Formats: sequence, structure tokens, C-alpha cells
Amino acid sequence: MLLMISALKLITEIALLALLGQWILGLLAGQRKQHNVFYQVLEIIGRPFVQLTRWFTPRIVLDRHLPLVAFLILGFVWLAATVAKISHCLKVGVALCQ
Repeated sequence: MLLMISALKLITEIALLALLGQWILGLLAGQRKQHNVFYQVLEIIGRPFVQLTRWFTPRIVLDRHLPLVAFLILGFVWLAATVAKISHCLKVGVALCQ
């Protein structure tokens, strides 16, 4: 169980950092962001989560807002996974969670 919670938390952290890095790099690169290799790599990493967000959200949500919505949903998933991990570790003992 701890492995599943940790894996979910790790995947969520990677996606969150990719979306955050994409946003920051987009601010720094400006209009030329689509020609930046690192921006494209971060976009590829975050794309499955943005597409999954499109599947869950109604059509009234604009496509340009999807990365922000995905970031917020992933933030809540990360919080839930953190709480679940803490709860599980308290149940089985902290020594077994290290």
C-alpha cells in the first residue's frame, strides 16, 4: 500500500514540477517559447495530465486554462496522497515507512 501511495505522490510531483517549469519558462521565453527545446520537453511531460483534465472538465473551460486547472487538480491529488501516506505510516508505524 505504501508503494502505491508513494508512486502516486511521485508521479503527481513530477507532473506538478513539469507544469510549473513550463509556466516559468513560458514567462521567460515569451513568444518564442514554442521554439525552446526545454519548453517542448516540459510540454510533452505535462500533456497527458492536461488531456486528462480536458476529459474531466466541461467544454466551458477554455483550452488555454487547462494547464492551470490540471495544476490545481494535481495539487489536490498531491495533498490527498500526502495525507494518505502520513495516515498509513502512523497506522503501521513510522519505522516501517523509512
